[in-house]
Amino acid sequence: MAADLKQCVIAVIYGGRSAEREVSLQSGPLVIEGLRASGYQVVAIDLYGDAGLDPVKQLQSVDFDLAFIALHGGEGEDGRIQALLEMMGKPYTGSSPLACGFAMDKVLTKRFWKGIGIATPAYLSFAGQADADEIEQVMSYPLIIKPSREGSTIGINKANNRAELLSALSNALEFDSDILVEEFVDGPEYTVTIIDDVVYPAIGLKASDGHELYDYDAKYLAEDTQYLLPCGLNEDDESELQALALQAYQSLGCRGWGRVDVMRDQQGVFWVLEVNTSPGMTSHSLVPMAANYVGLGYNALVEKIALSAWHDAKHD
Repeated sequence: MAADLKQCVIAVIYGGRSAEREVSLQSGPLVIEGLRASGYQVVAIDLYGDAGLDPVKQLQSVDFDLAFIALHGGEGEDGRIQALLEMMGKPYTGSSPLACGFAMDKVLTKRFWKGIGIATPAYLSFAGQADADEIEQVMSYPLIIKPSREGSTIGINKANNRAELLSALSNALEFDSDILVEEFVDGPEYTVTIIDDVVYPAIGLKASDGHELYDYDAKYLAEDTQYLLPCGLNEDDESELQALALQAYQSLGCRGWGRVDVMRDQQGVFWVLEVNTSPGMTSHSLVPMAANYVGLGYNALVEKIALSAWHDAKHD
């Protein structure tokens, strides 16, 4: 298959217009560089980066055989670009339109996981303005407030009291009309990479003292965020974490590759937060870190993801 794909053209689609555009502008060029270094023919498509061209015209203006999606958030991760590519008859990396849309909506995924018995923190959801009185009647501080359909921890805040709650709700509404208020899990955070249904070693995440949460700054800007690999869990606990991550990922119908974020409370119970269907591929990103730990360098990683999508397309 490698020689077959090397005779074809891979379009790396990045940029976009979501709140994660800046992250994608870091991921895209690295993916392009990695594929080219492995001998692939690559064209770059900075979605919405070309003034005057809508995304449909941008994709139609390029002759390509496979799309490597390096978009994050918005229409790049919620199933819309995937649906457009399917209508064009173009294979692409990552999950189907339905799985992407499902995973992108945190409220829907939590509602579903609760129904099938996958542990996820208790929550309330609101369409539009949230009711602080209702939240305080049902839940106890501290709380985590999130936009339902946003990534890279954008718009996420911790609230320790009513004033912080009101501020966090207002901030979340800047990014989405649907708001998720979640029980705070007091414990370490882990992230688990999955490629072709193979689970990679978990990474423990520890933000510096200046960050209460593993937030956007801790992810992409801070130089003192700690990435624990090995993650510090014993073998049995890490196996339990990996099995839970794979179950959560597969339950949404995800395929190709992705990343699952999980918290562990003081009693040792793991709680799934979300599934990312188009994770970051920047110099700070976690999927390349996990892959590198098992001997899969960046160039080999992007080749593996591309070949997986190409192979699946040939066997659909």
